[in-house]
Amino acid sequence: MAKIQIKPKRPIYPTPAALITSVDETGNPNIITLGEVFNISIINPVIIGIAIRKATYSHSLISKTREFVVNMPTVDIIDKVMVCGEVSGRRVDKFEKTGLTPLPAVRVSPPLIAECSINLECKVLGIQEIGDHDLFLGEVLVQHVEEEILDKNRKINFRKLNGFAFNLGEFWTFGERILT
Repeated sequence: MAKIQIKPKRPIYPTPAALITSVDETGNPNIITLGEVFNISIINPVIIGIAIRKATYSHSLISKTREFVVNMPTVDIIDKVMVCGEVSGRRVDKFEKTGLTPLPAVRVSPPLIAECSINLECKVLGIQEIGDHDLFLGEVLVQHVEEEILDKNRKINFRKLNGFAFNLGEFWTFGERILT
């Protein structure tokens, strides 16, 4: 099959859609929608990366507090995920605007989002400047998972998770398992 060259734009896809929570110095929370969330180290320690545009409010908050929570949303709240990506937390309380429920975290200041099935409390280990984004490396201190999405071996059942991925401006649900 013939191939052509195209201009690179988000060349690795799909990526998971995530809601990242952060707080200002007085504890006021914010939420940003991201598609740039990925595993860096999966065992010891568990480290994830999130890439955030430098101009965003969340970037400034996480840079100062060096903490964030990755919240994995479900299809049920996709309209709220869209709102969190369209308005700035500088002017709008996104929890109030969306009706999402903040829950206290165990080890960090930013809240968990109750409506998300998975929440990862993270502390920033490092920040790498890369183009118009900065890469925040976060050590996962605590992972919260709704028991209902686990299988009998206590692994996440992606069908029960009801999550979705981001792909060049579109959201997609996960397909069928093809190999075990």
